[in-house]
Amino acid sequence: MKWIDIPPVWLLLAVVITWWIGQLQPASFAIGGPVTSLFGGLLVGGGIVLILLAASEFRRRKTTIIPHMEANNLITTGIFKRSRNPIYLGDALILAGLTLRWEAPIALLLVPLFMGTITQRFIVPEENRLRVKFRADFARYCQNTRRWV
Repeated sequence: MKWIDIPPVWLLLAVVITWWIGQLQPASFAIGGPVTSLFGGLLVGGGIVLILLAASEFRRRKTTIIPHMEANNLITTGIFKRSRNPIYLGDALILAGLTLRWEAPIALLLVPLFMGTITQRFIVPEENRLRVKFRADFARYCQNTRRWV
């Protein structure tokens, strides 16, 4: 069941729970309206753009995008100059955006929970592997680039 322990599965789980909360919450908790819907859509779109930019860097540098695998190269260019984890940041933006689009403000609590889970399950182990493999280069990268934003 190793295949289930990948970030898209965790995001899908959080999205399903968010949708479910949106369906079950009392209407008085809804925060809808055109501005909220637009902002949610912008967050989802921004998250998708971040993921696509990061994926193109992985492809350009010919290294794996799969979290449990060994990286061939340390990516510090493109969107990775701004964030060490733009794909996970994109995931969090998508989750937050869907929460707003589906008028489920209570589900916004899932965003930091999702980020904490992703950090412990994927980011910390990934960074440990990169720290061992790329040593000083990774240390410099960490000094210059934040984990999330």
